[in-house]
Amino acid sequence: MPFFDDEGNEIDPSTIPMPSLCDRCGKQDDENEYILCTLNRMDQVGENQFRCGAFVSRYGALDDVIIE
Repeated sequence: MPFFDDEGNEIDPSTIPMPSLCDRCGKQDDENEYILCTLNRMDQVGENQFRCGAFVSRYGALDDVIIE
């Protein structure tokens, strides 16, 4: 499925940086979340801090601060 920016240019999703928060997300490998996750990352390229309202820690109830 192609992705496009606001100007209509096609974007290769593999070129969009993967924030470290995504590496700790339990939804990272979920095919049902792929489109929404990709659009969220595209929307925040160049931002100082990445935010994701759908984030679910793959470590469950453990505090991510301890894991880092």
